[in-house]
This record gives sequence, structure tokens and C-alpha cells, in this order.
Amino acid sequence: MAPKGVGARAGRFGQHDGMGYAFGNADVISWIRESTATGLSIGSAIPPGFESYATIVISDDADRRETDRSLVELLRRHSPDPSWWLGYLDTGSAKIPFRHAPMVRLYSGWQYALVKAGADEALSWREDEWDRTLPDLIFPDDRRWLVSTLWDDDWRCVGGPVDLIDSMVSAATLKVRVVNFTEDATPPGHLAP
Repeated sequence: MAPKGVGARAGRFGQHDGMGYAFGNADVISWIRESTATGLSIGSAIPPGFESYATIVISDDADRRETDRSLVELLRRHSPDPSWWLGYLDTGSAKIPFRHAPMVRLYSGWQYALVKAGADEALSWREDEWDRTLPDLIFPDDRRWLVSTLWDDDWRCVGGPVDLIDSMVSAATLKVRVVNFTEDATPPGHLAP
């Protein structure tokens, strides 16, 4: 049986800790796949059409939990829908909840497991990972915002409403840089792979 509130874009379903979750199919991410292109701009991870764009440097191990919680709380405040699509990139080493989930291809043909869950799961399903704690892709059904962490980057790319990006800039725990859609999104002091 499908979990409550799951639409036609979901594929199969799975269980985690006694709860049912929907797996996303290629239709769920087609809007991203069809509108991004390889390069150094934010458009390599985030489609055009958002009001504002930014990068967020991923904190070192000591601060990562706090910054992850801050980011997810801001996303939660800017999303009327409590369920989000969480995408886990199959790097071969990072933990992917639901290893049996069907994979979808995105960006440079990378494989992701997409699961319909929420903020609490985004914060807890990779709690033992040292290099990747949050999902690599997070967005609500209404596509109000998108957070994407590409394979080798040590920063996250974000597209969303101006008030969300402004709240990220104001958050003391986050290292945020607002960028326009066409400029190099690589944060100062970081190297694009």
C-alpha cells in the first residue's frame, strides 16, 4: 500500500523503521535533468527560474551537525509541505538508505536513490557518515527550493525564493555566498573538481 499523500510520480515503496516511504522515479527529477548543464555556474546543479541562488560551504566535522540542523530548519520554515524528496547519490562509499531503491540518473549520469520523506529523515538517515550527512538532493513537491550537493564538491548549491536565501545569509552558522545564475559558483578558496 502507498504511503499517505503520495502522488503518481512515485515508483515503488519501501519500509524503514516500520514506516512506509515512496521511491521517486525519473519523472520526479526531470525538471532538474532537463534544465542543468555541466559547468562552473550554479546552473550545473540548479535549474534556472528561481528568484535567488547561493552556495553554502559544508562545515568541517566539528560543526557539520549544527550547520545541517540550521539549514534543514530554514528549509522547513520555507516549505508548507512537510514531505520532501531526498536524493542520495551512489558514490560507492556514502550510505544510501534503501539500498534496494530504484536508481534515477541525474547530472553527468550519476545514480541517485530518491525517497519521499521529510526534514527529520534528512537529518537522521546518514547520521554516521563523516563526509556526507544530509541527502545530496533535497526539494519539496512544489519545487519552491532545491538544495543540491554535487559529487566532489564541498559546498551545496541552492535555488529558491529571496526570503529563503536571505535567511540563509543571516544564519550565523552557515557560510553562504549569493551568486547569480551565470557566474562561477565555486566559493572563494575552494576548487571545482
